[in-house]
Amino acid sequence: MPAKAKHRRPKQNPITRKLAFAGTGGAALALPLISATTAGAAVTQPAAVASVTTLAPAAAPAVQKAAAPLTYSVIGGDTLSKIAVQHSVNGGWQALYDANKISIGSNPSLIQPGLKLTLGTAAKAAAARAKSVAAEPAAPTYANNLDGWIRESLDVMAKHGIPGSYNGIHRNVMRESSGNPMAINNWDSNAAAGIPSKGLLQVIDPTFRAYHVPGTPMDSYDPVANITAACNYAAARYGSIDNVNGAY
Repeated sequence: MPAKAKHRRPKQNPITRKLAFAGTGGAALALPLISATTAGAAVTQPAAVASVTTLAPAAAPAVQKAAAPLTYSVIGGDTLSKIAVQHSVNGGWQALYDANKISIGSNPSLIQPGLKLTLGTAAKAAAARAKSVAAEPAAPTYANNLDGWIRESLDVMAKHGIPGSYNGIHRNVMRESSGNPMAINNWDSNAAAGIPSKGLLQVIDPTFRAYHVPGTPMDSYDPVANITAACNYAAARYGSIDNVNGAY
């Protein structure tokens, strides 16, 4: 555009000017000069705002409903497994049972029609707990025989830093008691003194009490307690039960 060009304000139609100044007092001067078409658009704008305002309150209950726990009423023929599959319960029937154990009772296979079960947030929390428990290592189990007693004793000894091996324990047990946890010596000098040797590794009561290992019963006839205490004594006196090859 040339530098000398000037912007001219277009002349207004006398009729439009008169309409612009219609009104009362000076308030009419604040109104912009608009055409009839623009005025119509301005009238429809508040209606659009009103429709948005009307929808906003309806959205809040929907969010609250989604966060609330769901419930299910048991009908004839239902099982926890069937309900868990139908409602996609995280953790399966085990989590469903865990979340409703108080209502169901001790038998998860027995659910009565009409019983209300929680399927929502509580079931999910129960599933999370079940997953946490499953991640923990299972406690070892031991056979109730000489092999199991020795293995359990070795685990207790490991926790307390007591040396000894399976073979060393087994060898001494077979020599001392032939594997009988109720064995008792009623003929040697200890017996004559009133403190007979007892149990798998033939320990007298004063020695058993002095070298008893916490976590085992205070009973010299208990197989695990007897082995563990004897190994603790042997470690203190001989370095390990593995170094014992005769009467000790």
